[in-house]
Amino acid sequence: MTDSADAPVLYERDGHVATITYHRPDKLNAINGALREALNAAWLRFRDDEDAWVAIVTGAGRAFCVGADLHDGAGSAGTWPGSFWEIPTLNSFESGWEMWKPTIAAVNGYCLGYGLTLVSACDFVVAADDAQFGMPEVRLGSPTIVGAMRLPRRVGMQAALELLLTGDRIDASRAKEIGLAGWVVPRDQLLAEARRLA
Repeated sequence: MTDSADAPVLYERDGHVATITYHRPDKLNAINGALREALNAAWLRFRDDEDAWVAIVTGAGRAFCVGADLHDGAGSAGTWPGSFWEIPTLNSFESGWEMWKPTIAAVNGYCLGYGLTLVSACDFVVAADDAQFGMPEVRLGSPTIVGAMRLPRRVGMQAALELLLTGDRIDASRAKEIGLAGWVVPRDQLLAEARRLA
């Protein structure tokens, strides 16, 4: 089962493994309102499909996800009632993430901002040898809030601060060293390794 090839997120299931693909390769998979809504729907679809046991999330083209599309900032984040400090799920980037099934991030190329926020929540991370991780938005004044909460739990405070306070990027080998990625593989073996793990 596969969705339309021009959709901003592709969803397919092969046996018990679902693959969710960010699909704006011309924009390096930057998240706009349309991609966010399609991603929300894909997570809900995975969550509610009893025959889908594990999900792989990846990006089409040269990047996993470069974060929010700055031309559609409000659309990429979504809106919700409530305080600034709540972790929103309704109508937000996080919608549909309320699940207890394993997720594998297959990270190719740039994984920045919202991309890294999602990867920080995945159970397993397989990185291509060309992957780069970072929170560059801190150079504009603030990191992705949920990402800032997740990173220290994922990699420890010192490594998280390296990303959250400098805005610098780290490569795949550094990501493995700090515990963000579990595996680093050649780019052409990325999805095969994620599927083997699944």
